[in-house]
Amino acid sequence: MKFSAALLTASTVGVGAMVLQEPPSATRSTTGFWSPSSWRTKVAKQIPVYPDEEALKATEVKLSKSAPLVFAGEVRELEKQLADCCMGNSFVLFGGDCAESFDEFSTDHVRDTFRVMLQMSLILTYGGSKPVIKIGRMAGQFAKPRSSPTETIDGVTLPSYQGDNINAESPFTAEARMADPQRMVDAYDQCTQTLNILRAFSSGGYANLSRLHQWTLDFVEQTPTGSRYRKMSRKVEESLRFMKAIGVDLDGPEMSSIDFFTAHECLLLPYEEALTRLDSTSGKWVDTSAHLLWVGERTRQPEFAHFEFVRGLANPLGVKISDKASPEDVLQILDTFNPHNIPGRVTLITRMTAKGIRKSLPAIIKAVKDAGKHAVWVSDPVHGNGFQAENGFKTRKFEDIRDELEAFFDVHREMGTHAGGIHLEMTGKAVTECLGGDNNEVTLEGPNGLGSRYETHCDPRLNAMQSMELAFCVAEKMREAQGFPNLEF
Repeated sequence: MKFSAALLTASTVGVGAMVLQEPPSATRSTTGFWSPSSWRTKVAKQIPVYPDEEALKATEVKLSKSAPLVFAGEVRELEKQLADCCMGNSFVLFGGDCAESFDEFSTDHVRDTFRVMLQMSLILTYGGSKPVIKIGRMAGQFAKPRSSPTETIDGVTLPSYQGDNINAESPFTAEARMADPQRMVDAYDQCTQTLNILRAFSSGGYANLSRLHQWTLDFVEQTPTGSRYRKMSRKVEESLRFMKAIGVDLDGPEMSSIDFFTAHECLLLPYEEALTRLDSTSGKWVDTSAHLLWVGERTRQPEFAHFEFVRGLANPLGVKISDKASPEDVLQILDTFNPHNIPGRVTLITRMTAKGIRKSLPAIIKAVKDAGKHAVWVSDPVHGNGFQAENGFKTRKFEDIRDELEAFFDVHREMGTHAGGIHLEMTGKAVTECLGGDNNEVTLEGPNGLGSRYETHCDPRLNAMQSMELAFCVAEKMREAQGFPNLEF
Protein backbone atom coordinates (compact mmCIF):
# COMPACT_ATOMS: atom_id res chain seq x y z
CA MET A 1 0.00 0.00 0.00
CA LYS A 2 1.37 3.38 -0.92
CA PHE A 3 1.69 5.99 1.79
CA SER A 4 -1.42 8.05 2.37
CA ALA A 5 -2.33 10.57 5.00
CA ALA A 6 -5.58 11.60 6.56
CA LEU A 7 -7.04 14.78 5.17
CA LEU A 8 -7.29 17.78 7.38
CA THR A 9 -10.93 17.49 8.35
CA ALA A 10 -12.77 15.04 10.56
CA SER A 11 -14.96 14.00 7.62
CA THR A 12 -12.34 11.41 6.70
CA VAL A 13 -13.14 9.37 9.80
CA GLY A 14 -15.94 7.76 7.82
CA VAL A 15 -13.60 6.27 5.24
CA GLY A 16 -14.16 2.81 6.72
CA ALA A 17 -10.70 2.03 8.00
CA MET A 18 -11.66 2.79 11.61
CA VAL A 19 -14.66 3.15 13.81
CA LEU A 20 -14.57 5.37 16.86
CA GLN A 21 -15.87 4.06 20.13
CA GLU A 22 -16.21 6.16 23.25
CA PRO A 23 -15.53 5.23 25.95
CA PRO A 24 -13.06 2.52 24.88
CA SER A 25 -13.86 -1.02 25.94
CA ALA A 26 -11.38 -3.45 27.43
CA THR A 27 -10.02 -6.42 25.51
CA ARG A 28 -8.53 -9.66 26.77
CA SER A 29 -4.97 -10.48 25.80
CA THR A 30 -2.57 -13.23 26.84
CA THR A 31 -1.17 -10.81 29.41
CA GLY A 32 -4.49 -9.66 30.92
CA PHE A 33 -7.22 -7.14 30.24
CA TRP A 34 -6.23 -4.03 28.36
CA SER A 35 -7.90 -0.86 27.13
CA PRO A 36 -6.53 2.37 25.67
CA SER A 37 -6.95 3.92 29.12
CA SER A 38 -5.61 1.08 31.30
CA TRP A 39 -2.24 2.87 31.45
CA ARG A 40 -3.86 5.30 33.89
CA THR A 41 -3.70 2.61 36.59
CA LYS A 42 0.12 2.47 36.33
CA VAL A 43 2.98 4.69 37.41
CA ALA A 44 3.41 7.30 34.68
CA LYS A 45 6.88 8.75 34.16
CA GLN A 46 7.82 11.59 31.78
CA ILE A 47 4.19 12.82 31.59
CA PRO A 48 3.67 16.46 32.62
CA VAL A 49 1.27 17.66 35.26
CA TYR A 50 -1.38 19.88 33.67
CA PRO A 51 -2.58 22.58 36.11
CA ASP A 52 -5.90 22.96 34.26
CA GLU A 53 -7.45 19.48 34.33
CA GLU A 54 -10.69 20.63 32.69
CA ALA A 55 -8.78 22.06 29.73
CA LEU A 56 -6.86 18.78 29.45
CA LYS A 57 -10.06 16.75 29.39
CA ALA A 58 -11.58 19.05 26.76
CA THR A 59 -8.47 18.65 24.59
CA GLU A 60 -8.57 14.86 24.89
CA VAL A 61 -12.22 14.83 23.82
CA LYS A 62 -11.48 17.11 20.86
CA LEU A 63 -8.60 14.93 19.67
CA SER A 64 -10.64 11.74 20.13
CA LYS A 65 -13.17 13.15 17.65
CA SER A 66 -10.54 14.29 15.15
CA ALA A 67 -9.54 12.42 12.03
CA PRO A 68 -6.92 9.66 12.36
CA LEU A 69 -3.51 10.73 11.14
CA VAL A 70 -2.72 7.30 9.67
CA PHE A 71 -4.94 4.36 8.85
CA ALA A 72 -5.01 0.73 9.93
CA GLY A 73 -4.32 -0.61 6.44
CA GLU A 74 -1.07 1.36 6.35
CA VAL A 75 -0.13 0.03 9.78
CA ARG A 76 -0.71 -3.55 8.63
CA GLU A 77 1.36 -2.94 5.52
CA LEU A 78 4.28 -1.71 7.60
CA GLU A 79 4.14 -4.79 9.83
CA LYS A 80 4.13 -6.94 6.69
CA GLN A 81 7.24 -5.19 5.39
CA LEU A 82 8.96 -5.41 8.77
CA ALA A 83 8.21 -9.14 8.83
CA ASP A 84 10.15 -9.41 5.57
CA CYS A 85 13.02 -7.53 7.21
CA CYS A 86 12.83 -9.88 10.18
CA MET A 87 13.51 -12.72 7.77
CA GLY A 88 16.61 -10.93 6.46
CA ASN A 89 15.13 -9.82 3.13
CA SER A 90 15.13 -6.03 3.57
CA PHE A 91 16.57 -3.16 5.59
CA VAL A 92 14.97 -0.36 7.65
CA LEU A 93 15.95 3.31 7.65
CA PHE A 94 14.55 5.49 10.44
CA GLY A 95 15.44 9.17 10.10
CA GLY A 96 14.36 12.62 11.18
CA ASP A 97 14.67 15.36 13.78
CA CYS A 98 15.48 14.70 17.39
CA ALA A 99 12.38 16.72 18.20
CA GLU A 100 10.08 18.49 15.80
CA SER A 101 9.27 22.10 16.61
CA PHE A 102 6.61 24.61 15.72
CA ASP A 103 9.12 27.28 14.71
CA GLU A 104 11.22 25.09 12.40
CA PHE A 105 8.27 23.63 10.50
CA SER A 106 8.10 24.41 6.78
CA THR A 107 7.52 22.59 3.52
CA ASP A 108 11.20 23.01 2.65
CA HIS A 109 12.32 21.49 5.94
CA VAL A 110 10.12 18.42 5.45
CA ARG A 111 11.19 18.12 1.80
CA ASP A 112 14.91 18.36 2.54
CA THR A 113 14.83 15.62 5.18
CA PHE A 114 12.64 13.48 2.90
CA ARG A 115 15.01 13.78 -0.05
CA VAL A 116 18.11 12.99 2.00
CA MET A 117 16.30 9.85 3.13
CA LEU A 118 15.62 9.07 -0.54
CA GLN A 119 19.32 9.43 -1.31
CA MET A 120 20.32 7.30 1.65
CA SER A 121 17.78 4.65 0.66
CA LEU A 122 19.17 4.57 -2.88
CA ILE A 123 22.72 4.14 -1.54
CA LEU A 124 21.60 1.35 0.80
CA THR A 125 19.51 -0.42 -1.84
CA TYR A 126 22.20 -0.23 -4.51
CA GLY A 127 25.06 -1.06 -2.18
CA GLY A 128 23.30 -3.60 0.02
CA SER A 129 21.12 -5.24 -2.64
CA LYS A 130 18.06 -5.11 -0.41
CA PRO A 131 14.86 -3.03 -0.49
CA VAL A 132 14.75 -0.30 2.14
CA ILE A 133 11.76 0.39 4.38
CA LYS A 134 11.63 4.16 4.92
CA ILE A 135 10.30 5.43 8.25
CA GLY A 136 10.41 9.11 9.16
CA ARG A 137 10.78 10.41 12.70
CA MET A 138 8.20 12.91 11.53
CA ALA A 139 4.61 14.06 12.06
CA GLY A 140 4.62 13.37 15.80
CA GLN A 141 8.17 13.39 17.20
CA PHE A 142 7.64 16.35 19.52
CA ALA A 143 7.89 15.15 23.11
CA LYS A 144 11.26 14.25 24.60
CA PRO A 145 12.09 12.42 27.83
CA ARG A 146 14.13 14.46 30.28
CA SER A 147 16.63 13.33 32.88
CA SER A 148 15.23 15.88 35.35
CA PRO A 149 11.69 17.30 35.69
CA THR A 150 13.10 20.75 36.47
CA GLU A 151 15.78 23.08 35.15
CA THR A 152 17.62 25.82 37.03
CA ILE A 153 19.01 28.95 35.35
CA ASP A 154 20.50 31.85 37.34
CA GLY A 155 19.00 30.50 40.54
CA VAL A 156 15.49 30.16 39.08
CA THR A 157 14.02 26.63 38.94
CA LEU A 158 11.21 25.85 36.50
CA PRO A 159 9.80 22.73 34.80
CA SER A 160 12.06 21.32 32.10
CA TYR A 161 11.23 21.86 28.44
CA GLN A 162 9.58 18.62 27.28
CA GLY A 163 8.78 19.40 23.67
CA ASP A 164 6.64 21.87 21.75
CA ASN A 165 3.52 19.73 22.20
CA ILE A 166 3.82 20.21 25.97
CA ASN A 167 5.45 23.55 26.81
CA ALA A 168 7.72 26.26 25.39
CA GLU A 169 11.49 26.29 25.59
CA SER A 170 11.73 30.07 25.71
CA PRO A 171 11.36 32.52 27.28
CA PHE A 172 12.46 30.91 30.53
CA THR A 173 9.36 31.89 32.46
CA ALA A 174 6.81 30.05 34.56
CA GLU A 175 4.10 30.76 31.99
CA ALA A 176 6.12 29.40 29.05
CA ARG A 177 7.18 26.27 30.93
CA MET A 178 3.66 25.45 32.13
CA ALA A 179 2.18 22.38 30.42
CA ASP A 180 -0.53 23.62 28.05
CA PRO A 181 -2.98 21.07 26.54
CA GLN A 182 -3.71 23.38 23.59
CA ARG A 183 -0.22 22.52 22.38
CA MET A 184 -1.41 18.96 21.70
CA VAL A 185 -3.98 20.36 19.29
CA ASP A 186 -1.35 22.58 17.66
CA ALA A 187 0.93 19.56 17.28
CA TYR A 188 -1.90 17.53 15.74
CA ASP A 189 -2.55 20.32 13.23
CA GLN A 190 1.14 20.43 12.26
CA CYS A 191 1.16 16.65 11.89
CA THR A 192 -1.69 16.79 9.39
CA GLN A 193 0.29 19.29 7.31
CA THR A 194 3.48 17.25 7.53
CA LEU A 195 1.68 14.09 6.48
CA ASN A 196 0.06 15.80 3.51
CA ILE A 197 3.44 17.17 2.40
CA LEU A 198 4.98 13.69 2.71
CA ARG A 199 2.06 12.19 0.82
CA ALA A 200 2.55 14.65 -2.02
CA PHE A 201 6.29 13.97 -2.27
CA SER A 202 6.01 10.19 -1.91
CA SER A 203 3.17 9.65 -4.39
CA GLY A 204 3.29 12.69 -6.67
CA GLY A 205 6.31 11.74 -8.79
CA TYR A 206 9.05 13.42 -6.75
CA ALA A 207 10.36 10.01 -5.62
CA ASN A 208 10.64 8.67 -9.18
CA LEU A 209 14.14 7.26 -9.77
CA SER A 210 14.38 9.25 -12.97
CA ARG A 211 14.64 12.34 -10.75
CA LEU A 212 17.45 11.05 -8.57
CA HIS A 213 19.78 13.92 -9.57
CA GLN A 214 17.20 16.42 -8.33
CA TRP A 215 17.36 14.94 -4.83
CA THR A 216 20.90 16.25 -4.26
CA LEU A 217 21.09 19.26 -1.98
CA ASP A 218 23.19 22.18 -3.24
CA PHE A 219 25.70 22.11 -0.38
CA VAL A 220 26.39 18.39 -0.99
CA GLU A 221 26.78 18.60 -4.76
CA GLN A 222 30.40 19.80 -5.01
CA THR A 223 31.93 17.40 -2.47
CA PRO A 224 33.62 13.98 -2.57
CA THR A 225 30.47 12.42 -1.13
CA GLY A 226 28.39 14.16 -3.79
CA SER A 227 30.80 12.89 -6.44
CA ARG A 228 30.47 9.34 -5.11
CA TYR A 229 26.69 9.67 -5.23
CA ARG A 230 26.82 10.94 -8.83
CA LYS A 231 28.91 7.95 -9.91
CA MET A 232 26.39 5.62 -8.35
CA SER A 233 23.55 7.59 -9.96
CA ARG A 234 25.05 7.05 -13.41
CA LYS A 235 25.05 3.30 -12.85
CA VAL A 236 21.43 3.42 -11.73
CA GLU A 237 20.52 5.46 -14.81
CA GLU A 238 22.18 2.90 -17.06
CA SER A 239 20.02 0.22 -15.46
CA LEU A 240 16.91 2.36 -15.92
CA ARG A 241 17.68 2.83 -19.61
CA PHE A 242 18.01 -0.93 -19.99
CA MET A 243 14.71 -1.49 -18.18
CA LYS A 244 12.99 1.03 -20.43
CA ALA A 245 14.47 -0.65 -23.52
CA ILE A 246 12.97 -4.01 -22.57
CA GLY A 247 9.54 -2.51 -21.99
CA VAL A 248 9.37 -1.60 -18.31
CA ASP A 249 7.12 1.42 -17.73
CA LEU A 250 9.31 3.80 -15.76
CA ASP A 251 6.43 6.25 -15.32
CA GLY A 252 4.06 3.69 -13.83
CA PRO A 253 2.88 3.85 -10.21
CA GLU A 254 5.40 1.25 -9.03
CA MET A 255 8.26 3.47 -10.20
CA SER A 256 6.87 6.95 -9.48
CA SER A 257 5.72 6.48 -5.88
CA ILE A 258 7.11 4.91 -2.74
CA ASP A 259 5.97 3.68 0.64
CA PHE A 260 6.88 6.11 3.41
CA PHE A 261 5.85 5.53 7.01
CA THR A 262 6.03 7.62 10.18
CA ALA A 263 7.10 6.84 13.74
CA HIS A 264 7.73 8.58 17.02
CA GLU A 265 8.39 7.86 20.67
CA CYS A 266 5.19 7.04 22.52
CA LEU A 267 5.58 9.50 25.37
CA LEU A 268 2.62 11.87 25.82
CA LEU A 269 -0.01 9.25 26.65
CA PRO A 270 -3.08 11.55 26.85
CA TYR A 271 -2.43 12.47 23.20
CA GLU A 272 -1.77 8.86 22.18
CA GLU A 273 -4.88 7.53 23.89
CA ALA A 274 -7.04 10.19 22.27
CA LEU A 275 -5.86 9.12 18.82
CA THR A 276 -6.34 5.39 19.41
CA ARG A 277 -9.12 3.87 17.31
CA LEU A 278 -10.72 0.46 16.88
CA ASP A 279 -9.91 -1.01 13.46
CA SER A 280 -13.16 -2.24 11.97
CA THR A 281 -11.33 -4.79 9.80
CA SER A 282 -9.28 -6.59 12.44
CA GLY A 283 -11.12 -5.60 15.62
CA LYS A 284 -7.82 -4.43 17.12
CA TRP A 285 -6.83 -1.10 18.62
CA VAL A 286 -4.55 1.09 16.52
CA ASP A 287 -2.81 4.27 17.63
CA THR A 288 -3.46 6.43 14.59
CA SER A 289 -0.87 9.08 15.53
CA ALA A 290 1.82 7.10 13.67
CA HIS A 291 2.45 3.82 11.89
CA LEU A 292 5.04 2.67 14.44
CA LEU A 293 5.46 3.71 18.07
CA TRP A 294 8.49 3.05 20.23
CA VAL A 295 9.15 3.17 23.96
CA GLY A 296 12.45 4.46 25.24
CA GLU A 297 15.02 3.32 27.76
CA ARG A 298 13.31 5.37 30.50
CA THR A 299 9.75 4.07 29.85
CA ARG A 300 10.08 0.44 28.72
CA GLN A 301 9.82 -1.09 32.20
CA PRO A 302 6.83 -3.46 32.70
CA GLU A 303 5.46 -1.69 35.78
CA PHE A 304 5.13 1.67 34.02
CA ALA A 305 2.26 3.30 32.13
CA HIS A 306 3.98 3.46 28.72
CA PHE A 307 4.66 -0.26 28.70
CA GLU A 308 1.03 -0.90 29.60
CA PHE A 309 -0.29 1.36 26.85
CA VAL A 310 1.74 0.04 23.91
CA ARG A 311 1.34 -3.66 24.74
CA GLY A 312 -2.29 -3.59 23.61
CA LEU A 313 -1.76 -1.75 20.32
CA ALA A 314 -1.85 -3.42 16.92
CA ASN A 315 0.86 -1.05 15.63
CA PRO A 316 4.36 -2.39 15.10
CA LEU A 317 6.33 -1.50 18.21
CA GLY A 318 9.91 -0.40 18.77
CA VAL A 319 11.84 -0.74 22.01
CA LYS A 320 15.07 1.11 22.79
CA ILE A 321 17.63 -1.21 24.39
CA SER A 322 20.78 0.04 26.13
CA ASP A 323 23.62 -1.96 27.62
CA LYS A 324 21.73 -1.75 30.92
CA ALA A 325 19.16 -4.22 29.56
CA SER A 326 19.69 -7.86 30.43
CA PRO A 327 18.77 -10.78 28.15
CA GLU A 328 15.96 -11.54 30.59
CA ASP A 329 14.62 -7.97 30.25
CA VAL A 330 14.50 -8.30 26.47
CA LEU A 331 12.80 -11.69 26.57
CA GLN A 332 10.14 -10.33 28.92
CA ILE A 333 9.51 -7.45 26.52
CA LEU A 334 9.16 -9.81 23.57
CA ASP A 335 6.87 -12.16 25.52
CA THR A 336 4.59 -9.26 26.49
CA PHE A 337 4.58 -7.22 23.30
CA ASN A 338 4.56 -10.19 20.95
CA PRO A 339 3.03 -13.21 22.74
CA HIS A 340 2.21 -14.90 19.43
CA ASN A 341 5.76 -14.36 18.11
CA ILE A 342 4.62 -12.58 14.94
CA PRO A 343 7.51 -11.50 12.67
CA GLY A 344 7.61 -7.72 12.26
CA ARG A 345 5.65 -7.01 15.42
CA VAL A 346 8.65 -5.83 17.53
CA THR A 347 11.77 -3.90 16.53
CA LEU A 348 14.64 -3.91 19.02
CA ILE A 349 16.58 -0.65 18.70
CA THR A 350 19.99 -0.91 20.34
CA ARG A 351 21.73 2.20 21.71
CA MET A 352 24.86 1.05 23.52
CA THR A 353 28.03 2.75 22.16
CA ALA A 354 30.49 0.66 20.15
CA LYS A 355 32.04 -0.79 23.31
CA GLY A 356 28.65 -1.61 24.77
CA ILE A 357 27.54 -3.30 21.56
CA ARG A 358 30.54 -5.63 21.51
CA LYS A 359 30.23 -6.38 25.23
CA SER A 360 26.48 -6.71 25.78
CA LEU A 361 24.69 -7.38 22.50
CA PRO A 362 25.94 -10.95 21.82
CA ALA A 363 24.31 -12.31 24.99
CA ILE A 364 21.01 -10.61 24.14
CA ILE A 365 21.05 -11.93 20.57
CA LYS A 366 21.85 -15.44 21.82
CA ALA A 367 18.97 -15.37 24.30
CA VAL A 368 16.53 -14.21 21.62
CA LYS A 369 17.77 -16.83 19.15
CA ASP A 370 17.69 -19.65 21.70
CA ALA A 371 14.12 -18.73 22.64
CA GLY A 372 13.09 -18.76 18.97
CA LYS A 373 11.80 -15.19 19.18
CA HIS A 374 11.29 -12.96 16.15
CA ALA A 375 12.64 -9.40 16.23
CA VAL A 376 13.88 -6.78 13.80
CA TRP A 377 17.34 -5.64 14.94
CA VAL A 378 18.04 -1.93 14.42
CA SER A 379 20.97 0.22 15.56
CA ASP A 380 20.51 3.68 17.05
CA PRO A 381 24.15 4.82 17.07
CA VAL A 382 23.49 8.39 18.18
CA HIS A 383 21.83 8.31 21.60
CA GLY A 384 24.61 6.54 23.45
CA ASN A 385 27.30 8.88 22.15
CA GLY A 386 26.28 12.32 23.33
CA PHE A 387 28.44 14.60 25.46
CA GLN A 388 28.89 18.28 26.26
CA ALA A 389 31.76 19.89 24.37
CA GLU A 390 34.17 22.18 26.15
CA ASN A 391 32.50 25.21 24.56
CA GLY A 392 29.18 24.24 26.11
CA PHE A 393 27.37 22.68 23.14
CA LYS A 394 25.74 19.28 23.46
CA THR A 395 27.16 17.22 20.62
CA ARG A 396 28.21 13.82 19.26
CA LYS A 397 31.25 12.65 17.33
CA PHE A 398 30.67 11.31 13.83
CA GLU A 399 33.47 8.79 14.39
CA ASP A 400 31.75 7.38 17.51
CA ILE A 401 28.49 7.01 15.60
CA ARG A 402 30.22 5.21 12.75
CA ASP A 403 32.12 2.97 15.18
CA GLU A 404 28.88 1.88 16.85
CA LEU A 405 27.32 1.07 13.49
CA GLU A 406 30.33 -1.00 12.48
CA ALA A 407 30.23 -2.84 15.82
CA PHE A 408 26.52 -3.55 15.30
CA PHE A 409 27.15 -5.14 11.92
CA ASP A 410 30.20 -7.05 13.15
CA VAL A 411 28.33 -8.60 16.07
CA HIS A 412 25.37 -9.64 13.95
CA ARG A 413 27.68 -11.20 11.36
CA GLU A 414 29.44 -13.15 14.11
CA MET A 415 26.11 -14.27 15.61
CA GLY A 416 24.61 -15.23 12.25
CA THR A 417 21.72 -12.77 12.54
CA HIS A 418 20.44 -10.01 10.29
CA ALA A 419 21.50 -6.44 11.07
CA GLY A 420 18.16 -5.06 10.00
CA GLY A 421 18.35 -1.28 10.08
CA ILE A 422 19.56 2.04 11.41
CA HIS A 423 17.81 4.77 13.41
CA LEU A 424 19.28 8.26 13.07
CA GLU A 425 18.59 11.75 14.37
CA MET A 426 19.29 13.69 11.19
CA THR A 427 18.17 16.58 9.04
CA GLY A 428 18.43 17.70 5.44
CA LYS A 429 19.87 21.01 6.59
CA ALA A 430 23.56 21.99 6.66
CA VAL A 431 23.62 22.24 10.44
CA THR A 432 26.77 21.96 12.57
CA GLU A 433 25.60 19.95 15.56
CA CYS A 434 27.69 16.73 15.41
CA LEU A 435 31.48 16.96 15.33
CA GLY A 436 33.49 15.43 12.52
CA GLY A 437 32.65 13.91 9.18
CA ASP A 438 34.90 12.96 6.27
CA ASN A 439 33.84 15.96 4.16
CA ASN A 440 33.22 19.52 5.34
CA GLU A 441 34.18 18.41 8.84
CA VAL A 442 32.31 20.08 11.68
CA THR A 443 34.86 21.44 14.15
CA LEU A 444 34.74 22.70 17.70
CA GLU A 445 35.36 26.29 16.64
CA GLY A 446 35.83 28.21 13.39
CA PRO A 447 33.76 28.84 10.24
CA ASN A 448 32.29 25.32 10.39
CA GLY A 449 32.30 25.14 14.17
CA LEU A 450 29.50 23.92 16.38
CA GLY A 451 28.23 27.41 17.05
CA SER A 452 27.98 28.47 13.41
CA ARG A 453 24.72 26.62 12.58
CA TYR A 454 23.59 24.92 15.78
CA GLU A 455 19.80 24.93 15.43
CA THR A 456 18.41 21.87 17.19
CA HIS A 457 15.60 22.22 19.74
CA CYS A 458 16.88 19.26 21.68
CA ASP A 459 19.70 16.82 20.79
CA PRO A 460 22.32 17.29 18.04
CA ARG A 461 21.50 15.93 14.58
CA LEU A 462 23.61 14.62 11.74
CA ASN A 463 23.54 16.97 8.77
CA ALA A 464 22.81 15.81 5.22
CA MET A 465 26.49 15.31 4.38
CA GLN A 466 27.18 13.22 7.47
CA SER A 467 24.01 11.19 6.88
CA MET A 468 25.05 10.29 3.34
CA GLU A 469 28.55 9.39 4.50
CA LEU A 470 27.03 7.00 7.02
CA ALA A 471 24.80 5.51 4.32
CA PHE A 472 27.84 4.62 2.23
CA CYS A 473 29.50 3.13 5.32
CA VAL A 474 26.42 1.02 6.09
CA ALA A 475 26.13 -0.08 2.46
CA GLU A 476 29.70 -1.40 2.63
CA LYS A 477 28.91 -3.31 5.83
CA MET A 478 25.79 -4.77 4.20
CA ARG A 479 27.92 -5.94 1.29
CA GLU A 480 30.49 -7.41 3.65
CA ALA A 481 27.76 -9.38 5.47
CA GLN A 482 26.64 -10.87 2.15
CA GLY A 483 30.13 -11.60 0.86
CA PHE A 484 30.02 -8.96 -1.87
CA PRO A 485 33.10 -6.95 -2.95
CA ASN A 486 33.43 -3.30 -1.96
CA LEU A 487 31.68 -0.64 -4.03
CA GLU A 488 33.72 0.55 -6.99
CA PHE A 489 33.17 4.24 -6.28
